[in-house]
Order: sequence, then C-alpha cells, then structure tokens
Amino acid sequence: MSGWLKRYHRVGIATKQFVFLFFVTFIMFIALALNNLRDAEALFRDQVVRDAQQLIGRTNQYIDSYLDNVQNMLLLLSTRDDLFLEGQEEEALKTLKTYASYNSSVARTLYLISEDGRVFSNNQVTYEIIGNPHLKSLYRLALSNYGAMNVSEPYSSPLSGTTIAYVLPVTDKDKSHTKGVAIVEIDLERLTGLVAPLLVNDNQTFTIISRKNNVITYTDPKDKLLPYVPGTFLPQLKPEFLESLAELPIGVRTMQGNDNSLVVIKSTSNRLGWSLICFIKEDFFYQNVLKLYQNYRDAGMIWLVVLFISTWIMTRHFTKPVRGLAAKMDRVRDLGVLSHISIDRSDEIGRLARSYNAMMERIHTLLNETKEMEAKKKQFELNMLQSQIAPHFLYNTLACISSLARQGRVDDVRETIKSLVALLSFSFNKSSEYVTLAEELEGLQRYVQIQRVRYGDVFKLTIDVDQAALQGKLLKLTLQPVVENAIFHGLVPKKIKGHIHVRGRLAQGMLRLSICDDGLGMSPDMVQSLLIKPKDVPSKYSFTGMGMINVHERIRLHYGRPYGLKVRSLLGKGTLVRLLMPFERWGEEPAAQEKP
Repeated sequence: MSGWLKRYHRVGIATKQFVFLFFVTFIMFIALALNNLRDAEALFRDQVVRDAQQLIGRTNQYIDSYLDNVQNMLLLLSTRDDLFLEGQEEEALKTLKTYASYNSSVARTLYLISEDGRVFSNNQVTYEIIGNPHLKSLYRLALSNYGAMNVSEPYSSPLSGTTIAYVLPVTDKDKSHTKGVAIVEIDLERLTGLVAPLLVNDNQTFTIISRKNNVITYTDPKDKLLPYVPGTFLPQLKPEFLESLAELPIGVRTMQGNDNSLVVIKSTSNRLGWSLICFIKEDFFYQNVLKLYQNYRDAGMIWLVVLFISTWIMTRHFTKPVRGLAAKMDRVRDLGVLSHISIDRSDEIGRLARSYNAMMERIHTLLNETKEMEAKKKQFELNMLQSQIAPHFLYNTLACISSLARQGRVDDVRETIKSLVALLSFSFNKSSEYVTLAEELEGLQRYVQIQRVRYGDVFKLTIDVDQAALQGKLLKLTLQPVVENAIFHGLVPKKIKGHIHVRGRLAQGMLRLSICDDGLGMSPDMVQSLLIKPKDVPSKYSFTGMGMINVHERIRLHYGRPYGLKVRSLLGKGTLVRLLMPFERWGEEPAAQEKP
C-alpha cells in the first residue's frame, strides 16, 4: 500500500486530478446505483409480501368455508338419532353413503358409532375387513367436550389415509341421553390440492400446522424449499424446523430452509387454531431485479466512457496553464534579475501568475536587504576587531597596577595582571566570534575583578545560571558591555555599595539572560535612546568601545529581529536588561530559528 502511495505522490498534478475526479465520480455513481437497486429490491419484496399476505387471507377464508361444509354435514348427522335404533342398520348405511356422495369434495369417510359399540360407515365392507384403530379415541374425544364439536389432530386412517376427524355426540330429542357419536374424516389430500395452486410454485410453497404443531396438509415430494426427514415414505418436515415454525410470531420473518434462505409469512390462527404459513425463496426477489441490474450495467459502461473523456478534457483544461507556469518558473536561475510572466487570464491561473510576479519582486527586495545586512554585519565585526581594547581602559588598568606595586600589594598586582592577561587573551582570540556562556562568564568575572581593584568594594556581582545553559553558544562580548554600563552609569555615580545580578535560564529552546543592578536607574527617555542612538565617542571607562546598541544589533543580525535586548529601568531604583536568543549547544549545527 505504501508503494502505491509513493508512486501517487510522484506523479504530476494532472494525473492526480484525473485520478481523483474519475474515481470519486465513478464511486459516487456506483454508490447511487447500488442504493437504487437496494431500494428497488426492497420495494419489490414489500409488494410480493403484501400480495402473499392478501392471498393467505383469502386462502384462510376458503379453508374456513371448506371446513364449514364438514361442520354442517356433521350437524345434520347429529339430528338423526333414529339411525342408532335396532333394525335401522340399512337406513344408517344408506344415509352415510348419501351424505358421502353429496359431500365427496370434503369428506372421505363417515362413521356412526353407537353407545353399544356398533360401527356404521359409508365404506362398510372395507371397514369390516381392515377396521380403524382410532375410532375408540375419537369416540372419547367426542364425549370429552360436553356435547360440542371437536376436531382431532392429524393421524393415519386405514380408510382415509392421512386425515383429521370432526366428531360430535348424537343425543335423543330432549338431549338427555347420548345415543352415539358421528365422525367425519376429511380428505386432506383434496384440501391440499385445492389450496396448492394458489400458493405453490417453483419459488414458493406453504404448510398448515395445528395448534399442537402438527402438519395438516400433505407435502409435495418434489418440494425443494423445506427441510424434510430423509427416507420417509410420505415426506415429513424435520422436527426442529417444525419447532421453529411454532415459535414464529405472526407476520413476516426470514429463516433458513433447505440450503436456502426463506421469507416466511405466518397468518393468524383460524377457528380451529390452525396457522397457514407461506414460504418464499429469498433469491426470488433478486431474480426479479436482474433486468434492472443489466440496465444499470449498460448505463454504467456508457457513463464510464463519458466520465473518462470528460475528466480528461477537464484535467487538460486546468493543468495545461499550470504546467506552462511551472515551465517558466523552472527557467528562473538568476534571482538578481527579475523574470516576469505575461498575464493574459483573469481566472485563478492569472491570479497565480500575478502572485508569482509579486513574489519575484519581493525576493529581489529581500536579496537587497540581505546584502545590506551582511554588509552591516561585516562592518560591525570590523569595528569590533578594530576596537578590541580601548586605550583608556588599558591605560587606567596599568596605572592601577603601578599604584598597587608602589603600595607593596604584590598579591593584588599578581591577580590583576593575571585577570588582564586572561581578558586580553579572551578578547584577541580570533578563532571564532562565538564562545560558550561559561567562557563569557569567566571573561566577565576577570573584567569585574579588575574594576574592583580599581574602585574598591563598591559593588557585588552575583551569577545565577542554569548548569545546562553553560554550554550554550553565545556571541563574544555580549554580557561585558551591559555590565560595564551598569557599573559606570548606575553604581559608581551612586557612591554607595551596589549589587549586579546576572541570571540565566533555558525555557522552550530559548536562552534568557538578565543583568539587574540597583544603581541610579534611567528615565524613560534615556531607556528609549539607549538602543537607538549609539555613542560616537567611546567612554574613557570602556573596555572595548562597544556600547549596548552594538550588542543589540549584533544579536539581531545573527539571530533575527525578534531577538536582542530589552531594557526596563526606574529612576533611583535600578535597571534590568534582558537578553533573548535561541539556545544552541556548543558544537551542534544551528537549528532553524523560530519566533519567541
């Protein structure tokens, strides 16, 4: 992945724009097409489900009317208590055959069972040969509900096959005595055959389950949608599948069928507690939107070609002028000579060309300013080298040493000469204009020691600098002019013992130095002129002839305008001078400077 990103970053802006426009637009088209397809699938699915729910409702009504015929026939039989009398056997058989022939579409086998155990059937001969072992349980079912009509669960009858039975007790005229039971075994195969054309096709099937989760209808051996128990003569649904059907709520759900996903629509229970369940293969919904997929595919191919051509034209229109501008900019070599670009456009490209011309003019101005600053920097360095030692300072120091010698203060003479030699060595060292802060402080202490010998104990110097800051790189003779100014213009004229405090800290990559004295102080006008008007004639007390303005300008020339000296002073209270510059450890490469 990183390799592809590197290649992408290396290609031109025209290629990047083309790739971005093409793929973003194409992805948006694909997303819109997929969204529309999903909406179409959902609409078709909802329509099919609504149609199926309406069909299930009508089918339930049809089943109820079908079963109403069975109930009516059973009610008619229950009024014929005379058929159970002695000598009415022929009449009973004849009546049962008549009822069976009139209701052959719903009834398969009819029975009358007397209280003494006699059984009459419309298929009497067949019954007498093979019998029906379920009649006793059906007889008990009929008597178990206080004379009301009952319906059995599905069972296998020798005469009717897989069936269910409607049972009803038959009483005498005054309802005081039960003469027997009337039983009707309905034709489930025919019931299934009547319902199947409405609900069964290659993508759809149905089943009816009873209140006790038994299958009422026949199942089609060719049905491939539902899971069946293998090896059964009449296909039977797997028990776990039947249990999941019983737990399904009323409405529409999705469940797994026989190696396929099914949309299941379950109806409310009818009067007998039966539930009609319709199964629709989920792939059926996608098959019916296949044409829509093909239409989108064709439209997508046409759109791809149109998008490719239009994106290429758009990219060429915008990037060709930019390439021309880049080619002209590449031909710029001599920054000292202004190279203007002719402008013949008013759009963003024209604005870019005008910005380029303005940039070149600004660069030319900056080059001139840089040259001037370099010239000033060299002049300052030359001035510093020319005025390394001010004659007045050297004369006064030697005179002081001579006076000490006449007084016999040999130790003071030795220490003063040692400080003067170290100070001269520090000043005359031309190897670099930079020193460490530790070296600068050592030179400062040598200078202060000479001034103490000359003026006595009129001031005290305290140095408080972070240990980590001592190896920081500093311009030579940065602190000495500031301390010199504090001694001769702040403390000596005050004629009382004063204090000079030098403090150094590191903060956020900056070296912050401060020199504070409790001398005479300065007025605001004097503070303002201190860093603006340099003195033309060095003071007779000066060591180098360099004033504070020189220190301020040197720092700004080397590090930039945000850096330098800041002076705060109160007349009669003292003066505080702050120096700010980037911290660079001695021996490290200088980092890019940032504004403080």
